[in-house]
Amino acid sequence: MKIRTWLLLSYLVVLILPSLAAYGLWVWVNDFYDEKKVEEYIRSLSELQTLIPVLDNPELYRSIGPKPIDQYLNPLRSITLYNEEGLILYASDPLKTSTGWIANRELLYKNLYALEQGYRAYTYKQPVFEDGKLIGFFEVTLSREQWVRGVNRRTWVMVGLLAALFLVTYGTVVALVQRKLNRRLLALMEQMSAFARQEKVMRLPVKNDEIGELTRHFYQMQEQIEAARERIAQEQREKEYMVATISHDLKTPLTSIRAYAEALAHEQPLTAKERQDYLSIILEKANFMQQMLDDLTMHTVLQSSSYRLERVEVDGSEYFEMLLSDYEPLCAPRRIKLQVVCDVSGVYRLNPHQLMRVADNLVSNALQHTPAGGRIGLAAVETGRPLPEWLFSFAREQIDWHRPEGVFLVVQNEGEGIPQEKLPFIFDPLYQVDQARSKKGSKGTGLGLSISKQIMEKHGGTIEVATQEDLGTCVVCYLPKY
Repeated sequence: MKIRTWLLLSYLVVLILPSLAAYGLWVWVNDFYDEKKVEEYIRSLSELQTLIPVLDNPELYRSIGPKPIDQYLNPLRSITLYNEEGLILYASDPLKTSTGWIANRELLYKNLYALEQGYRAYTYKQPVFEDGKLIGFFEVTLSREQWVRGVNRRTWVMVGLLAALFLVTYGTVVALVQRKLNRRLLALMEQMSAFARQEKVMRLPVKNDEIGELTRHFYQMQEQIEAARERIAQEQREKEYMVATISHDLKTPLTSIRAYAEALAHEQPLTAKERQDYLSIILEKANFMQQMLDDLTMHTVLQSSSYRLERVEVDGSEYFEMLLSDYEPLCAPRRIKLQVVCDVSGVYRLNPHQLMRVADNLVSNALQHTPAGGRIGLAAVETGRPLPEWLFSFAREQIDWHRPEGVFLVVQNEGEGIPQEKLPFIFDPLYQVDQARSKKGSKGTGLGLSISKQIMEKHGGTIEVATQEDLGTCVVCYLPKY
C-alpha cells in the first residue's frame, strides 16, 4: 500500500474511531439515564403518595413555626409550606430562606400537581383547600443524589474509556508510523551514511511504496556510483600500466638510438654500409617512437567525453574504393595475396582521416600475423548485399550481419588465429596477444585495436572479431548510414 493512502486511511480511522466510541459510550450512558429515570420516577411518585395526605392537612397552614411532620423528613427529602399569599410557614431545609419570607407568587402557581424533574431533585407543588377555599401550598423536594452519583460515576468511566481509547489509538498510530516510516527512513539514512563512508551496505527488502521507491533509487544510484568508482579505478590502473609499459617501450628504442648515435659521433672507423645501417636503425627506432606517441595522443583524445569527431558527407563508392586501395605494395615483399571487394553506394557521413586510421591499424595487424604466401581479404559491403566468397565460414556464423542500413568494413587474414581465452582482452590498451613485446621485429604499439574500437564507437558503429586457431582472424567494423 502506498504511504499516502495508508496515511489517509490512518487519519480517517483516527477521526472516526473515537467518534464511534464516544457515540457508543453516550448511548450507554443514556440507556442508564432512561432506565434509572423510570425507576426513580416511580419511586419518587410512590413517596409522594405517602406524603400528600399528610401535607394536605389544613391545620398545618394556620400558623408559622414547627410542624408535626418531622418523622417524614430525611436528608434526601425536604418540605416547604406556604400560605395562600406565598409566605413561607415552614421549611425543613436549613439552606432555604427562613420562615417569614414571601415566595415569588408567579412561580408558586406554576406547574401545580406536576412532578418536575431537575438534575439534582424532583419537585412537586400542590395547593391546599379548606371548604373550597385556598389556604396554602406545600412543596416537596426529593433529592436525586443517588442518581447523580451514578451519572457522575458513568461520566468519569466514559471519560476514562475515551482517554484510554485515545491513548491506545495514539500509541497504535505512533507504533505504525514508527514501523512503516521512521524505522525504515532511519535504516535508509544509516545505509546512505555507511555508503558515504565507503562501508559495506546490507540491502533491505524493498516494498512497493514511496519509501520503497526511494530505497530502490538509492540502490540504483549506489550501483551507478560503484560502477563509476570501479571504472575510475580501472582507468587509473590502465593509466599506470600504460605509463609503465610506454616507459619501457620507449626506453628500449631510445637506448638503441643513443648507442648508434654515439657510435656515429665518435667517428670510429666504420664502413659506408655500417654507417648506413646505423642511420637506418636510428630512423626506424625514431619512427617507432613517433608512432607510439601519436597513438598515445590519439588514444587519450578519444577517451575524452567532450571529444566529437568532425564528420563530412562523402560518396560511399568513391571513398571506400580509395580506402581499400594502395595496400598491395605492403603485401608484395612477403608474397601475400590481397583480395579486395567494394560494394558500396550512397552518401555517408564520416571522418575520412580517422576511418583511414582504422583501416591502417587493421591491415597492419593482419600483415603482422599472416604467414608468407598467405592471403588477406579486404571488403566494404553494404548491409543486405552478398558477402565476399572468400569470407571464412566461422565469420559468417559468429558475426551479426543483420544490421540497419550501413556498411561493413571487413579485414580478414590467414594465420594462427587468436586463442579464445585472449579474445575478450584484444581491445584493451597495450594488450598484445603475443606478450613477447621485446622480440625482434615487433612494431606494434598495442594501441591500434583500442583506438579503432573507440573511433568506430564515435561514429556510432561497432567492431567485432571472429577467429579460429590455426585458420585465421576476421575483423568486421559496422558503420551506420546517416
